[in-house]
Amino acid sequence: MQFLDTSDLKNNEIYLFLTKTCEAIPERKYVPVYYFDICLTDGIKVGTCNLKLDNSELTKYCGNIGYVVDEKYRGNKYSLKASKLLLKLAKKHDLKYVTITCSPENIASNKICKLLGAEFIENVEVPKTHEMYSEYKKLNIYRIKL
Repeated sequence: MQFLDTSDLKNNEIYLFLTKTCEAIPERKYVPVYYFDICLTDGIKVGTCNLKLDNSELTKYCGNIGYVVDEKYRGNKYSLKASKLLLKLAKKHDLKYVTITCSPENIASNKICKLLGAEFIENVEVPKTHEMYSEYKKLNIYRIKL
């Protein structure tokens, strides 16, 4: 797997600044990942996001796209804008679909999934043996076909 140039991940309001990449670690069930800062065009960091490059059971609970917007910048749809840029990168990697998961109580993230045109797949209980169980007991799973 080769990581690609990400300098085109920008629009008139934000850009994604690549902070690191991580190769797959199959023995730990880790998939390849891009990590970004979400920045305004003037360079101010407003959050972070990532893209996991896998369409297997390994991303069922964590999803392909993750994002966090700093509290003082919330309400500007930066996670939506960043996710749209990440979809561009996912297509370059020939992913067939992208999964986004979020807590059923996270109204903002559920709304972002709908605004992205994601299809609601299911609400699942996170297995007690999964590393995400300490933070999430249930998740909504959304999918976007690419």
